[in-house]
Amino acid sequence: MSNRHTLYVITGPTASGKSALAVELARILDTEIISADSRQVYQGIPVVTAVPTEEERGGVVHNLMEILPLEAYYSASEFEQDALRISDRLFAKRGCAVVCGGSMMYIDALCNGIDDLPTVPESIRGALMEEWKAKGDEWLLGELLRLDPEYYRRVDQNNLKRVFHAVEITLTAGKPYSSLLTGKTRQRDFRIIKVALGGERQRLFDRINRRVLNMVDSGLEEEARVVYSRRELNSLNTVGLKEMFAWFDGKMTKEEAIARIQKNTRVYAKKQLTWHKRDESLVWLNFEDPYCENVRKILALSGRK
Repeated sequence: MSNRHTLYVITGPTASGKSALAVELARILDTEIISADSRQVYQGIPVVTAVPTEEERGGVVHNLMEILPLEAYYSASEFEQDALRISDRLFAKRGCAVVCGGSMMYIDALCNGIDDLPTVPESIRGALMEEWKAKGDEWLLGELLRLDPEYYRRVDQNNLKRVFHAVEITLTAGKPYSSLLTGKTRQRDFRIIKVALGGERQRLFDRINRRVLNMVDSGLEEEARVVYSRRELNSLNTVGLKEMFAWFDGKMTKEEAIARIQKNTRVYAKKQLTWHKRDESLVWLNFEDPYCENVRKILALSGRK
């Protein structure tokens, strides 16, 4: 392991202030940020995915943000490869890199490695995608149950991207996806300093509720209407858009949609917190502490002042 090379990872639940803290840290370290957000990789939906504005980025380069069209497929494995490539460049140039995001699978893939899985041919992926569009979500879940009942019991069945990935890997490998998951941690040749932002839960929920209202004021409805005709895309199967689409479809009022976005975002934040609590390597910081104080604590973890 090279002590010269350090990967600083800032994670935590949505609306906890990760992005602003990462910018402060990256500016002090004179390095760049690698975004670990499974929705911010897509172009055209910056409001609902809370992509930092140019002003909020503070002149810091953000990698892996708004790089793909909405119809593109992107996995944790692809993120791992891309993030390692970028971090190697930053290690050689700056000696360190800052990773920021709340997508748990992406953070795990980068820090702990991901199992070697077969490359899915476009013929299999395309055919499966077309069949999913034609037959619906229940059919896709049924395929996973048929092909890999063990993983079906373990997977978050609301995360259809993960369900789809398990089915396509199973079809490609000719064996159940669960049988390919070893759970082994891959040793990295760089140091990892990993922190999570947490705090009093009700205060976090208040921040989430305010963020949703800010999204509405920043053009969430207009953004959702632009992509509404493509709502079957997996990239658009996300909190904030699903509820807007339900309003457009006449299934709820605008007020109900906004309240539902707030509720579903709070539920997602709870899932993130539950996931992070299992990670004993995380150092927790309070999201209500000043950024300069949290930056000082992060630098102290790596022996810097």
